[in-house]
Amino acid sequence: MAEYQDDNIVTLNWDEHIRTRPGMYIGKLGDGSSHDDGIYVLLKEVIDNSIDEFMEGHGRSFDITIKEKRVTVRDYGRGIPLNKVVDCVSKMNTGGKFKEGSAFEVSIGMNGVGVKAVNALSTQFVAQSVRDGKLKRAEFAAGKLVKEYPIVDTDEKNGTLISFLPDDTIFENYDWYTEYIDDLLWNYVYLNRGLTINFNGHKYYSKNGLLDLLNKKTGDDRLYEPIYLTEDNFEFALVHTNRKYGEDYYTFVNSQYTAHGGTHQQALREALVKTFRDYFKKNFEPSDIRNSVTATMAIRVKEPIFDSQTKTKLGSDYMTPGGQTIRNYVNEVIGRLLDNYLHKHTDVADIILKKIQEAEKERTAIANLKKQSKEIQKKVSLHNSKLRDCKYHFNTNDARGLETMIFITEGDSASGSITQSRDANTQAVFSLMGKPANVIKTKSAIYENKELSLLQAALNLEDGIDGLRYNNIVIATDADVDGMHIRLLLLAFFIQLFPDVVRSGHVYVLQTPLFRVRNPKKTIYCYSEKEKADAIKKLGQSKLEITRFKGLGEIDPKEFKNFIGKSIRLEPVVLDPKSNIDAVIEYYMGKNSIERQNFIIENLREEIDNFSEES
Repeated sequence: MAEYQDDNIVTLNWDEHIRTRPGMYIGKLGDGSSHDDGIYVLLKEVIDNSIDEFMEGHGRSFDITIKEKRVTVRDYGRGIPLNKVVDCVSKMNTGGKFKEGSAFEVSIGMNGVGVKAVNALSTQFVAQSVRDGKLKRAEFAAGKLVKEYPIVDTDEKNGTLISFLPDDTIFENYDWYTEYIDDLLWNYVYLNRGLTINFNGHKYYSKNGLLDLLNKKTGDDRLYEPIYLTEDNFEFALVHTNRKYGEDYYTFVNSQYTAHGGTHQQALREALVKTFRDYFKKNFEPSDIRNSVTATMAIRVKEPIFDSQTKTKLGSDYMTPGGQTIRNYVNEVIGRLLDNYLHKHTDVADIILKKIQEAEKERTAIANLKKQSKEIQKKVSLHNSKLRDCKYHFNTNDARGLETMIFITEGDSASGSITQSRDANTQAVFSLMGKPANVIKTKSAIYENKELSLLQAALNLEDGIDGLRYNNIVIATDADVDGMHIRLLLLAFFIQLFPDVVRSGHVYVLQTPLFRVRNPKKTIYCYSEKEKADAIKKLGQSKLEITRFKGLGEIDPKEFKNFIGKSIRLEPVVLDPKSNIDAVIEYYMGKNSIERQNFIIENLREEIDNFSEES
């Protein structure tokens, strides 16, 4: 055993520490396929400073461009004080938000870390500030100052420009998903009415704030015109939808989207239950009251306490500067405003009551099935071959909870390969036996099917998304017809019965290579015909071996480590709010119909024609 001596003690510089322990500052790294991957945290940290300027009344718009993976954010606020530009982007715990009575009364970032982490994790980083006709510029690489320019005269408008290129040695094979950036920017403008964001030629602007957000998320599924309530530093919108299951919440603190909820979101859910119970004078079950609810809420408080530097979850209940806990504040204001609204709009109250009663009726109808399901779960332990669990979990605030994922596989051969290759700390495996039941009609299908009952229990979803045990649910099926069918059945399972899990960005499809192309010196794994052609061209024809993988079970566990580790390729399942998902699932997964038969026949003919032409 090595001796523990003076020379074992190491002191890292700020940039070295960030690069050595990036997870402490930006959560998981990822490759951009997940909405909470590190590159989006970098983008958000830069934007947050521009939002703070807007919240203080400086700069009505800012511009964002992403070109060849380089990000540039230019705002038109006050600009960083010129003599402090270098310090503000390269000295930890340095910023304008610490001092009492500072230039920022209410802000998102309070830790003096954010943009420094962006600097340290970028191969190229530029900070530029313009104030009253003067310009200051500094350039960095991996947190190290490369060049500091003298202050010069300029005709540019006041404001700050930050440009960065994420380090691809840290964010391997990363890419920017426009869908995630789109959601991020819309959230900013919903929370900051009057703000305009220009991103790669597209304009983001909201006239009605959270009401616009709610309308976008619910589309035509609303049962009534949304309830919209505001007061001082509080904004709230609520509607019940035609969707059969799930509950969706979009909550914000000081313009920060708290994707993982927290104290304020829990208080919102409690307030809805209490208010509706009191108004209807009946002790409804919480799940019946909140079923099919979509709600959004924003609060502004000074010095919020978040669970981590990424600020996606508001911390434990604490006293606000006004002398109330966050929980009491949210409960009081929602209870008072919502109760007042219901008394004035009894027609809306009647619709809500009917929706609650429908949920209550279905829950009662499946109560016996649920009881039988629990008996099955007791007899068949979750620690059998169905589930190979991992050490850390998403719902227990574990240090590595964000990294957790569960692979849902078809059969023992595929699950065996993944199990031998996985990281047992953060990766679990659930093995299906054959094709799961088609569950597009009712939740009772879960309790009538042992396979799905065990899957629901493994995910811990019976009582809602708050108990979800894994941050990433990964569907891992073969690249053949049967594998695609199982994939569709699982997607129907999640979209129909647990839509909030999908809409919250937890469901993915694992991409595994179709081909292995190698010669004695090099091996390339290919995920498409094009990648195979490129690999053949790169390696040449001499002593070339090409293998076609038909199923996951055919891939050697030693090779599989390459596909579920740092280089994992995940395709996110993203729901378009404008699409009628129920109609799409009914068409493809519902009862057989002439329309679907004709669709299959026509597309089959097209495939045959294409094959004939290629031949």
